[in-house]
Amino acid sequence: MGELKEGQKAPDFCLKGIDKEGKEIEFCLSKHLGKKLIVYFYPKDNTPGCTQEACDFRDSLSTLESMGYTVVGISPDSLDSHRKFKEKYGLNFILLSDEDKQVAKLYGAYGKKKMYGKETEGIIRSTFVIDEKGNIVLALYNVKAKGHVQDLLKRLPK
Repeated sequence: MGELKEGQKAPDFCLKGIDKEGKEIEFCLSKHLGKKLIVYFYPKDNTPGCTQEACDFRDSLSTLESMGYTVVGISPDSLDSHRKFKEKYGLNFILLSDEDKQVAKLYGAYGKKKMYGKETEGIIRSTFVIDEKGNIVLALYNVKAKGHVQDLLKRLPK
């Protein structure tokens, strides 16, 4: 699937994950209509860029929540990996496990990318802002981990 565009309906999905309190959950996008969501895809728990991005979301969460947003991170890592990642860095938002990468593919967040000059296939660091009706308000692909959350804060609809 290609990249999603602003104004499109966000594709529905259900994934297992770990909630804010560290409990195992099933998260379905369709059950969160009526809420504003920030759904971001990242390659791997406990890697420098992904840790930076997750900690930036953690540190900005009260601001994001005061604006009415719920943050959801998605990667191909296992629930056990997510649990350890959350505990190690005190992550205070939902992490979902997309081990078969089907949701990433649905969102255009999986595909060819360049890493260290080589072309590989993998998760494309991407962020989607979804409104209360389930429409995509912002679709950002190939974001840089460092500074992304601060940039996002400036771009979010109030």
